[in-house]
Amino acid sequence: MERLRQRADFLAVASGVRLASPAFVVQRRARDDRGPVRVGFTVSRKVGTATERNRVRRRLRELVKQLDGSALRPHSDYVLVGRRTALTRDFATMLDDLKATLHRLEKPRPQRHKSGNAPEPGAT
Repeated sequence: MERLRQRADFLAVASGVRLASPAFVVQRRARDDRGPVRVGFTVSRKVGTATERNRVRRRLRELVKQLDGSALRPHSDYVLVGRRTALTRDFATMLDDLKATLHRLEKPRPQRHKSGNAPEPGAT
């Protein structure tokens, strides 16, 4: 597993699927190449001081280390966006949240219709 470090990679992943949990948001984007799974971590200044942001980032990195390799889809990029709740949430609970979130990402999502594109009820 490699780390995402380039801004362009983070922006590309941001255009993919995302799911939220209380302590973080997980974003995922499938890649066309055969490279390894890549993971990036980001924490906004809104979360707190530099010390608090670094603590959240360290906790997120440790969560990913605790996962078994089967939880992450091959040839994909993931970004974990830390939230302030990650400072106080129990680590075991956060790990369960991450596993559940990754599992939900694998389920196919129903197509949503954009406003105005869906047929009106009763229309023929």
